[in-house]
Amino acid sequence: MALLRRAVRSGPGLSTSFSIIPPAILISCRALTTKLFVGGLSFYTTDKGLDEAFSQYGQVVEAQVVSDRVSDRSKGFGFVTFASQDEAHKAVEEMNGKVLNGRVIFVDYAKPKSDYGGGMPIARGPPNLKNDS
Repeated sequence: MALLRRAVRSGPGLSTSFSIIPPAILISCRALTTKLFVGGLSFYTTDKGLDEAFSQYGQVVEAQVVSDRVSDRSKGFGFVTFASQDEAHKAVEEMNGKVLNGRVIFVDYAKPKSDYGGGMPIARGPPNLKNDS
């Protein structure tokens, strides 16, 4: 956070352009970014295509189409991170229900990732056999 403040304050040219600041720093500062969920994407939509579609509403920090690990095929949804809440709000209002690559997309604010207990599986052992004798 201190690095971000120094980069913004260090010069007049830097305060208007965030292009020199790595996206990871912007994403880690919740006050500066807003992440949107985009559902109903075509399997042919790419990260670049998603970025281009949403960049008309503001500065896109990151655009990601979620893909299956095995087949490397799109799962039909993705996430777009904007630099400000105003830009994200405008994108939600304008893009929700619009057609992108032949499919109607649904745009909403992303919910925080919840823990589904993904670590090690629980070994339960063999089933108990009941004797009726």
